[in-house]
Amino acid sequence: MTTDTIAGDELEVPTPDGRADAVLYRWTDGAPRPGVIFLPDGIGSRPSQRQMARRVAGEGYTVLLPNIYYRVARPPVFTHKPDFGDERTRTRFAELTGSLPPDAMERDGAAYVDFLASRADVSSAPIGITGFCFTGKFALRTAAARPDRIGAAASFHGGGLWTSDDKSPHFVLPRVRARLYFGHARDDRSMSADAIAKFEEALVAWGGRYESETYDALHGWTVPDSAAYDEGEAERAFAKLRALFAAALQ
Repeated sequence: MTTDTIAGDELEVPTPDGRADAVLYRWTDGAPRPGVIFLPDGIGSRPSQRQMARRVAGEGYTVLLPNIYYRVARPPVFTHKPDFGDERTRTRFAELTGSLPPDAMERDGAAYVDFLASRADVSSAPIGITGFCFTGKFALRTAAARPDRIGAAASFHGGGLWTSDDKSPHFVLPRVRARLYFGHARDDRSMSADAIAKFEEALVAWGGRYESETYDALHGWTVPDSAAYDEGEAERAFAKLRALFAAALQ
C-alpha cells in the first residue's frame, strides 16, 4: 500500500438528530469494498484514532470514523490534555458521554450503517464495526440495531458491557446476528473481572458466534497516545480484528 492509495475525506453523515462530522477512509481506485465503522474511544476523534482507522482501511475496507460527540462539539472535544484524575476531565467526559444514551447509540449506529450502505465504494458485503473504551457497547448496540447489515462487531477494553441495571448492553444480545469479539483489559474499573464473567454468561446464553478474552494489559492498551499503550498486545488485538473482519465481511 502506498501513501496515496487511501484518501481521508472530511464529510458529514445525516442522522435523526442532526449531522455527524466524520472522516471516510476510502481507496482511491473507487472499487467497492466492505464497509467498516470505526468508533473512537471515549476521548473522541483525534490523530491517534485517525491513524488506527486508516490502518483498518489498509486491510481492504472503506472505513467511517465518526465524531460520536457531534451533538456537543467538533474535535478536539477536550480543550486540555485529558487526565481522569482531574475534575475538569471527569466533568467534560460526563458531558460528552451523556449525549449518547442507549437509544441515541442505536439511532446513530443505524445512520452510520445506512450512510456506508449508500456509497458506491462500499460493497454489499456485511458491514463491520469496532469500538474502544466507552464505544465497545456502542458497537454492540449498533449490531443489535442493524442485524441485517452488521456482520461483525468488536470491542477492545470496552467499559460497562455488563451492568446490574435494566439498560445493560448485554440485554441487546438476542437481537444480534453478527459475529462478536471482546478483548477485555485486566484490572479494569470500567469492566471488572466479575462483570466480565457475568457478560460471558450472557454470551453463552445468547448462543451466537463470539470470542471473549482478557489481555495482560491495562485499559487503553490499543491506543498509541494512551499512557497504557502496549505495542505487543496492541498488535495482537489488531490481528484479532483483522481475522474477525476477514472471516465475517465476505
